[in-house]
Amino acid sequence: MERYQKLEKIGEGTYGKVYKARDALSGRLVALKSTQIDREDKGVPSTALREISLLQTLSDSAYVVRLLSVELVVRNSRPRLYLVFEYLDSDLKKFIDEQSSGIPLSDIKLCKGIAYCHGHGVMHRDLKPQNLLLDNKNRLLKIADFGLSRAFSIPLKNYTHEVVSLCYRAPEVLLGATHYSTPVDIWSIGCIFGFPLFPGDSELQQLLHIFRLLGTPDENVWPGISKLRDWHEYPRWKPQKLSEIVPDIGMDGVDLLSKMLQYDPPKRITAKEALEHPFFDDLDKSQV
Repeated sequence: MERYQKLEKIGEGTYGKVYKARDALSGRLVALKSTQIDREDKGVPSTALREISLLQTLSDSAYVVRLLSVELVVRNSRPRLYLVFEYLDSDLKKFIDEQSSGIPLSDIKLCKGIAYCHGHGVMHRDLKPQNLLLDNKNRLLKIADFGLSRAFSIPLKNYTHEVVSLCYRAPEVLLGATHYSTPVDIWSIGCIFGFPLFPGDSELQQLLHIFRLLGTPDENVWPGISKLRDWHEYPRWKPQKLSEIVPDIGMDGVDLLSKMLQYDPPKRITAKEALEHPFFDDLDKSQV
């Protein structure tokens, strides 16, 4: 790894530390994602192999971070895997913290990226502002950290319910569903769009935040909810008006958000459908 000079640690992905580094050959900045390989395990962790495979599947998308190379380094008999990515200088979390303008343009780019992922059989499962990288100079948004992502199929496979950072986790996942699909990503986009909507600090608190805002669901609203593993009787709250919770996104924005936050997963708008929503009609699509 003499080719890459680590400059600073910039974060931790799902399964490894991430460093800002410089490529000594080209002089350009890159991001290195480091994963320790346990010598007692059978080779490279399946999570890393899965991420590499999915990134290769999505390599043609302008909205997915580019994997430049994969390096296996052994020092003192301790193997470590490095994924070398293109480097972007910011993320949506920092952008939101610093300013509020320009969010709709980021939203449509996110919808385009996720539509591409879903169209190629990949659900991300960990969408959050920190995983949406920005190149402010070139007005780019790219989806990163596919460590929890899965290729999906029909019929749906069993998946773990411990996915997605808590504030962006879909209710079916919070309630213990193991058969779920791309609507979990749409819910996360809705939570990013209305950031921050549900700031829970536990799974129960997260559910209660959702129910207080959207109303407590029942079989009429969400058929099959009572059969989910972690469903119990909850307080009966009536839905609040989203227009009063997020007044700055306008009526078209509220309509789009409500379609993303449908309780019944099949009723949620798809990423492809979201791109045609009137909320995005006034955007300069040449910048997307």
